[in-house]
Amino acid sequence: MTFADAITAKRKELGYTILKVSMLSGIDQALLSKYENNQRLPSEPHVKFLAESLKMDYVELRKLYLAEKIYSLLEYETNPLEILQAAEDRVEYLKSRNVFSQTELTKNVQDKLSLADKLKSNWQEKKPLNQTQLQKMKGYFAIKYTYDSNRIEGNTLTLQETQLVVNEGVTIGGKSMREHLEAINHSEAVDFVADMLVGKEDISQRNLLEIHRLVLKSIDNENAGKYRNVPVRISGSEHMPPQPFLIEKMMEDFFIYYERQKRVLHPILLAAEMHERLVTIHPFVDGNGRTSRLLMNFILLKNGYTLTILKGDPSSKTAYFKSLEAVQTRNDSNQFYDLITDRVIASLEEHLELV
Repeated sequence: MTFADAITAKRKELGYTILKVSMLSGIDQALLSKYENNQRLPSEPHVKFLAESLKMDYVELRKLYLAEKIYSLLEYETNPLEILQAAEDRVEYLKSRNVFSQTELTKNVQDKLSLADKLKSNWQEKKPLNQTQLQKMKGYFAIKYTYDSNRIEGNTLTLQETQLVVNEGVTIGGKSMREHLEAINHSEAVDFVADMLVGKEDISQRNLLEIHRLVLKSIDNENAGKYRNVPVRISGSEHMPPQPFLIEKMMEDFFIYYERQKRVLHPILLAAEMHERLVTIHPFVDGNGRTSRLLMNFILLKNGYTLTILKGDPSSKTAYFKSLEAVQTRNDSNQFYDLITDRVIASLEEHLELV
């Protein structure tokens, strides 16, 4: 049934003339005739006025109105099915993961957030630190972070080898050029994040693309710092990343979400959300995980927490991927929140032990 059919049938069922409907709704008779003859679509307010005047369910009437609106948009297109498929993919994404929704927290996560905030206060009370001590700590944790973040992605350099490659420029026998570049690039990306903090910059598309460019520099220059234009799959995951033609809009939602939530959401949860959302959108051909973890740490550092390292050993890596998949396939964020909060707490405790 069309919108025109629905309002005409209801008017006749009620025994109303067009004049009466005009008087009840305040809509001109000429317009009403055009609506009934399918010569013109009403405005949104007129749909509501008609629903009230004809004692119709507004939600159901609006569905018919929107269907007609979509039809009018596609009527003269040469590829309507492709456009509908694109729209369907977008709707499925919104349905499975409301981009502006927020998971209700478990008591366990709430308790851990409280502990993390107490530890953060203890850490801030230790400042200012001796500059020599501070620089050594930064260097120590930056190398550990680079080692583990790359290890998650399959890099086989050991912690000591990572330190030698990054700080000494040593070439490790038996290791690929890509593994060397991943260590060097990640270290440079960590430095870039630190520079963003010093410059009091914030998350933006420009900064995100620059972080990604550094991650893939000299490894895949063609795709470094660029959103993908091809479909991708994540090995071993049930989650299927969105098609490339959806990336631009999803990334727009991504940045809007950050702007809306950065003064509202607890910083650890905000960091976890931005991390997970970027991985789920998977806007890049490669380097999504490392870029997401760098973004997460920018938010944590910006809010007074310490550099947080997600471990790359097999059991930790499995737990990390499973917690991400719980969000992506079941829209359950608590497992991921729990994992990230645990690692923030571990980082704060380790920093406090060293001062």
